[in-house]
Amino acid sequence: MRMMATDLVEDAGFEALEATSADDAVRLLESRPDIGLVFSDIDLGAGEDGLALAREIRERWPPVEIIMTSGKVRPGPGEMPERGRFFEKPYRREEVVMALRELAA
Repeated sequence: MRMMATDLVEDAGFEALEATSADDAVRLLESRPDIGLVFSDIDLGAGEDGLALAREIRERWPPVEIIMTSGKVRPGPGEMPERGRFFEKPYRREEVVMALRELAA
């Protein structure tokens, strides 16, 4: 699934950096000030979930845009941070690509 997401981001014309966990994503954000958008699944396996990651991103890196996806979890009211976007799986690639381009503009 991560490889498919990476391909989607690259096909949309962006550089994709892969993180294997929320902790890994935070380390990337700490080391790469050029990251402007995070596309993540809510279900990240062990450790912090994607919603907790999204809240941390919004708190520590307010300008970073966030797109979350899941086939298992649907965020309730107020669970997605401000400006965050959610796509339920199976999502339409074109819709996610359009959101990536819109948020990166």
